[in-house]
Amino acid sequence: MLGMNTGFQRNDRGSSGGRLTIVLVAISIILFTVSARGGDTGFLGGLRSFYQTITLPISYIGTVVSRPFQGIGNAVSNMTADEATLQDLESENKQLKAENTQLKESQETATRLQALLDLQDSYNLQSTAAHIINASRDSWSDTVTIDKGSADGLDVGMAVTDSSGVIGQISQVSADSATVRLIADANSGVAAMVQESRAQGMLNGSADGTLSLNMIRTDQAVNVGDVVVTSGLGGVYPKGLPLGTVSAVDKLDGALYYTISVTPAATTESYEEVLVITSLTSGQSATSDDIAEADAQEGMSTGKFDEDSSPEGGRNASNNQSDTTTNSNTSSSN
Repeated sequence: MLGMNTGFQRNDRGSSGGRLTIVLVAISIILFTVSARGGDTGFLGGLRSFYQTITLPISYIGTVVSRPFQGIGNAVSNMTADEATLQDLESENKQLKAENTQLKESQETATRLQALLDLQDSYNLQSTAAHIINASRDSWSDTVTIDKGSADGLDVGMAVTDSSGVIGQISQVSADSATVRLIADANSGVAAMVQESRAQGMLNGSADGTLSLNMIRTDQAVNVGDVVVTSGLGGVYPKGLPLGTVSAVDKLDGALYYTISVTPAATTESYEEVLVITSLTSGQSATSDDIAEADAQEGMSTGKFDEDSSPEGGRNASNNQSDTTTNSNTSSSN
């Protein structure tokens, strides 16, 4: 009996629930029909307005509250895409920077080579281009090594210049490379003259790498800022190539010669490409007038100036000076 009563009660509740659902559906249909016919007027219209008045703020608050979470969701969704895009952009940026560096380097190289060509054309130089591959600078020597040698027609004694001015002279040579003794080397000497006054002397290096212009008499005009160029004496360097600029002129009491300091035209730290002057053309060596002027300015002595004042004596002395330098370089090479 208890089991039957329980089942009956459950069926009765189920029937009641079903009837209630049917009644509510019917009421909804009636209310919808009445509302459709009555529009926004009447009791139902007011009831709907009251409902909207209550529910609209709640709906607005819900929208406001949920909006940040929607933004967070979008941000999280886009985070992976943004990270991938950022990585792509960084990779592209690195590639562009590398390409830009290569282009700049190519442009710099082209500019330097063009400057060498301009120098070659300006002085009508018979020369060959070479790259500097090594440098040795200490208290005993000041040299660089270039990537061309005897196989390219180079020989000991040939002059070397960059686009700014003379850098030195070949002191050793092998088949595929050569050593250049820089003009700042203590064993270096270049026949030089002051461009403005034509005063002639010798440009010498030193152990500390500084340049001095020697054998210029104190009765000759020399001023700070004057340009020093090759004189062409000795037949090694073409006449008129830049050597440097006078940076200081000192005159000691009773001295016959100035003490002149010179700043080199070529900056040794920036050497990369150079020209090796393989031969001199007519007009590039010192003329007989130049030799006579040199002789008149005291003559050559002790390997630099000779007391023979004749033009031929001056020529022989300057050639002897060049040979002495070459022989000294060859001996040091051995």
